[in-house]
Amino acid sequence: MVQKKNKKIEILQAGDPILRQVSSAIPINKIKTAEIKKTITQLKSAIDSQADAAAISAVQIGKPIRLFVIAKKIFGIDINNPERNKDKKDLIFINPKIVKTSKTKQLLEEGCLSVRYVYGKVLRPEKVTIEAHDENGKKFSRGFSGLLAQVVQHENDHLNGILFTDKATDIQKISEEEYEKMLKTM
Repeated sequence: MVQKKNKKIEILQAGDPILRQVSSAIPINKIKTAEIKKTITQLKSAIDSQADAAAISAVQIGKPIRLFVIAKKIFGIDINNPERNKDKKDLIFINPKIVKTSKTKQLLEEGCLSVRYVYGKVLRPEKVTIEAHDENGKKFSRGFSGLLAQVVQHENDHLNGILFTDKATDIQKISEEEYEKMLKTM
């Protein structure tokens, strides 16, 4: 019996021209295809491979389609009550559109799996409402605030070929050693 090795998903880094492409919409009748399901699985695998991953877009793994995933771990894991964790799941956004933003803005630090070891502050609306389809093709609308609003906007920017460094101020690069220390405090 031949065993398949679990292939690590490559996350593209700044400078790769694919990250600057505007991603294409996924036709509704293609959402439930094996190809899209495989991409979702790859995105979840990429998130799981990175301790600090909050979310990832398909373009970051070389697939310029309008799809991103927010990691369930961003909603917090209750180590004292594991039963509460079973309802948490990754959120899938297919063909997302931000349809409403608050006038109130917040300046928060951001980093990116595709711009490793670089952080900066980005001014974004504090609240957003997004419309998208889930992995079953069902359309939904959902509001987010605070950190989740920031994550949604960051990932949506990826789908439009925009990196957070295009908007950030106070950009700082840290060493890999500093990054490892930071991970230990998470």
